[in-house]
Amino acid sequence: MTDVTGRLQSLLPSAQTPLGYLFWLSRPRFWLYLAGPVVVGVVYAASTPSEFFTPVTLALFAYFLLPANIFLYGVNDIFDSEIDEANPKKAADGKEVRYSGESTIWLIVVGSAVLGLGFVPVLPLEGTLALVGFLFLGTFYSAPPLRFKTTPFVDSFSNGLYILPAVVAFAAVSGEAPPVMAILAGWVWAMGMHTFSAIPDIEPDTAGGIQTTATVLGEQKTLGYCALMWLLAAVFMAVAHPVLGAVLLVYPLFVAGVVLGNVDVSRAYWWFPVLNTLAGAVLTMAGIWAITYA
Repeated sequence: MTDVTGRLQSLLPSAQTPLGYLFWLSRPRFWLYLAGPVVVGVVYAASTPSEFFTPVTLALFAYFLLPANIFLYGVNDIFDSEIDEANPKKAADGKEVRYSGESTIWLIVVGSAVLGLGFVPVLPLEGTLALVGFLFLGTFYSAPPLRFKTTPFVDSFSNGLYILPAVVAFAAVSGEAPPVMAILAGWVWAMGMHTFSAIPDIEPDTAGGIQTTATVLGEQKTLGYCALMWLLAAVFMAVAHPVLGAVLLVYPLFVAGVVLGNVDVSRAYWWFPVLNTLAGAVLTMAGIWAITYA
């Protein structure tokens, strides 16, 4: 298994090259965190399978797969460069790269945001507002003067931005916003995701003088907070559709498993790409089934 992993790793670009650095800055493990909601939004907005693959839906998927991730994580890395000196995830042998300080990165990050605005002419008002909201929250989560990430609970709330690509895609296909309860479900789900991911950063954030929801609550209470957010997400989604609500119950159960199994949160954090992909696949297949066989 180690040999296979090593060979796969060798096929990926080196972070020491300009393109390789951008690849790793964009957090490839988490690409589907933004692109996946686009797929779900398209499927639940479509009335026929022919609406799945259109120039707009494909362009939205491509944008939120890579440029939007470069924008989101690029802003984060630029304004967290000093804090990241003490972050083990940013170590030379870690799973994320550290901001190199090159001015061209600024231009690429800003260009990635501007590229998103190119969708405005083809979006209805609801989609435009969601897109602008994504760019606003994505910027000021890390950037001053607002820097939401340094205000406990505001940091968590602002990460509802991860559901906004679904709203953009849904509006692009249907011409209107998704049901309110579905948006609320996605928003609190994203709040739980963000706060869980902040647990491994408690020590470096504390050392850097940053207060977050996780640093204020501590690890155990933060796990309880995440479980509560995900339980609310399941309840809200159940109002929209009981079956979809049942899918989201896997998240509070996951927290229970982490606690009861005494699993290191820093280890469990890296399982989320798989968990989220599987949950998103179930949601997507349920939507496709409904269109095909309803």
